[in-house]
Amino acid sequence: MTTTTTIPNIATGAAANPLKGLLAYGQSPWMDYIRRDLLTSGQLKKYIDNDGLRGMTSNPAIFEKAITGSNLYDDILMSPDAKKLDANGTFEKIAFRDVQDACDIFKPVYVETKRRDGYVSLEVSPFLGFDTEASLAEARRLWKAVDRPNVMIKIPGTPEGVPAVRQALEEGININITLLFAQSAYEKVAEAFLSALEARAAKGQDISHIASVASFFVSRIDTLVDSKIDEKLKTTTDAGQRALLESLFGKVAIANARVTYKKYQELFSGPRWKALAAKGAQTQRLLWASTSTKNPKYRDVLYVEELIGADTVDTIPPATLDAFRDHGRLRPSLTENVEGAAKTMADLAKAGISMKEVTDKLMVDGVKLFSDAFKTLLDATGKSAGVRV
Repeated sequence: MTTTTTIPNIATGAAANPLKGLLAYGQSPWMDYIRRDLLTSGQLKKYIDNDGLRGMTSNPAIFEKAITGSNLYDDILMSPDAKKLDANGTFEKIAFRDVQDACDIFKPVYVETKRRDGYVSLEVSPFLGFDTEASLAEARRLWKAVDRPNVMIKIPGTPEGVPAVRQALEEGININITLLFAQSAYEKVAEAFLSALEARAAKGQDISHIASVASFFVSRIDTLVDSKIDEKLKTTTDAGQRALLESLFGKVAIANARVTYKKYQELFSGPRWKALAAKGAQTQRLLWASTSTKNPKYRDVLYVEELIGADTVDTIPPATLDAFRDHGRLRPSLTENVEGAAKTMADLAKAGISMKEVTDKLMVDGVKLFSDAFKTLLDATGKSAGVRV
């Protein structure tokens, strides 16, 4: 295999760095990327020092690109041990090492922020996205295998995934709930978090070290909604309806996130939460994911600039990190015009586009996307190592 991807250079000047500026607004920038040379070259440490990077997320698609697009893992792929393993076993040797090393690099952040940040996420097999018991068993196994206090195990927020999330959190496993698109799905995830902490507290168990984020995907919503708007515009002749449809282009994802953040603020401010906070609990933050801009007509840092707010995380791919460092603009945008965001969601329904249909499809498609990437990864790993898939 040959290397086809490069890690972006990092500006050494810390002055007026918008990425570091996010911290002043209470938002933690994480990186949506992992690859071996990022860890071994010292560049991840530079991101932490120069950009204020506070964590890292991975998924099957990211690992697939890292492993199949480089020769950085040949020491494992070509090792005698790889011949004795199946493809998944070989992949896990690669993933566990990368995640453990990344956790170690982020450990000072974890300590400095008193366990608020410094996390690295590793996802359960996407093949298990609709299997509660298998997801839970996999989460337990990965948690034990990585053996770092600042790892987060990712479980999709499918209807089957939420009970696994609930139990894993009660057992003291840090969980990143991924592939959230709908506010209703987010509310179920938040309820799982709260009830898990309450169950631990009732048993006299420590809840201060439990960390969790709810990963709410953004740009994919606009991609799908915009395509539905285009379809409707082809057949709509009413001028008022056309104007309504056209006003929604590129607006729904941010509106959806803003109304969900309002729900977060409500859930983590009442007496139920205060009772847990008094025992040392930390909130389950919303994490904005899928933050690269897919439509070239939109500003390349749109999904960072428009979602800046306290007690949130934005996990950002390298190209978008570079762009935001270069020309990102800072303001507390997440709480701006929440009434307007609610109106956008209402207008979407008036335009005849069902948000439920959009988010249901995105959930299914998201699991399939990660499953396909994981299958490609296992196929490539098996062939590279000369092992069975």
